[in-house]
Amino acid sequence: MKELRVLSPTAILGYGFPKESFARGLDKDPDLIAVDAGSTDPGPYYLGAGVSFTDRAAVKRDLKLMINAGQDREIPVILGTAGGAGGAPHLEWCVEIVKEIANEDNLNFKLATIQAEQDKEFILNKFNQGDISHLPSVGEINEEELKASTRIVAQMGVEPIIKALDMGAEVIVAGRAYDPTVFASLCIKEGYPAGLALHMGKIMECASIAANPGSGSDCMFGTLRDDHFLLEPLNPERKCTTTSVAAHTLYEKANPLQLHGPGGIIDLTGTEFEQYDERVVKVSGSKFIESDEYTIKLEGAKKVGYRTISIAGTRDPIMIKELDHVIEVVKETVRDNFDELDEADYELLFRIYGRDGVMGDLEPELEVLSNEVGITIEVVAKTQELANTICSFARSTMLHYGYPGRVATAGNLAFPYSPSDLKAGEVYEFNLYHLLTVDDPCEVFSVEITDYR
Repeated sequence: MKELRVLSPTAILGYGFPKESFARGLDKDPDLIAVDAGSTDPGPYYLGAGVSFTDRAAVKRDLKLMINAGQDREIPVILGTAGGAGGAPHLEWCVEIVKEIANEDNLNFKLATIQAEQDKEFILNKFNQGDISHLPSVGEINEEELKASTRIVAQMGVEPIIKALDMGAEVIVAGRAYDPTVFASLCIKEGYPAGLALHMGKIMECASIAANPGSGSDCMFGTLRDDHFLLEPLNPERKCTTTSVAAHTLYEKANPLQLHGPGGIIDLTGTEFEQYDERVVKVSGSKFIESDEYTIKLEGAKKVGYRTISIAGTRDPIMIKELDHVIEVVKETVRDNFDELDEADYELLFRIYGRDGVMGDLEPELEVLSNEVGITIEVVAKTQELANTICSFARSTMLHYGYPGRVATAGNLAFPYSPSDLKAGEVYEFNLYHLLTVDDPCEVFSVEITDYR
């Protein structure tokens, strides 16, 4: 039976994986080793600042095992969203690690790099031509916001990766990529149905998170055939079930039957999940429906200021009862003391863990049931110095405020750290989450081949 076998070592490059699980995957004779290297989950800072949220040594450890295995078996190794966010500095950072591995282990291969960062003027021109549209979850973009972007990346589909494979690449380091593409590209290139290939890739990009018990630091193996695919975790302590695989199919998606991506939709209307054996799940019926226009998601981040935080706690039941009052008084005192500042100069935030620190205004249970709460004082301001000043003043005001019914006078807060105020640096926010319409799926992604022979 014709099939293509794919090894996914870990949910994100740098999260690690057991060597034993990886070896079991290699024993299954894979045709491809692929890994997703990034995510927007850690927030906009990493895209805007041009740094990775994964550790360099951890990324090198994972890549070293993957690239050496790929070379030993003469199969491609593909990673997407290099450096965590997939911009130009992230790609360069990851390529330097690959070069180190090649030099240290005396490896010879063709390396393809695929840029995903976009020139701001190019995007502005596309905007003026009417080629940028908004997603339902966000509003219209404007020229001012585009110009404010620190960095913009485009999320590539399978086509640039297939182009790199056609150019003979053995190791591919891609910038921002639609998560399933690193797994699906070779499959689609070899003629397998796009719907099945992309659906398999959608699950495999998180590796054994789709198993039971789940883990983001363990391996998953996928076998794609003409009319179905099989998923198997490579740690004998885990197993795939129809529930775990179907649940992961819905992961991060608003519509359970239509998964939008570059150039079209994975249609799950006819998808079936079957328990193939005790540890393996069979998936069939997934289809890919091409869109009338080929659209690519753009992600942009802009700098909005600088952050300082102070972390404290209290177990005084009287203060806990009066917290809303205390916070309002602190905010008002800050406004009075710095009345020369405009509202846009800073933002003062309080997060109360043990009450609504996780969900904020969406928290339905506001009664504090514990004997203590954690308090995070956060300031975002136009300069680091101003953020430091406001946070320091807010912290000291809250520490010594005489709230109604107070008994103790030595101080209201307990601080786990000294210094109590932590300077967190630049703050970014996502300001571009829109669609770019293109005629050619490869036109905004440049592919470069370096021959290490």
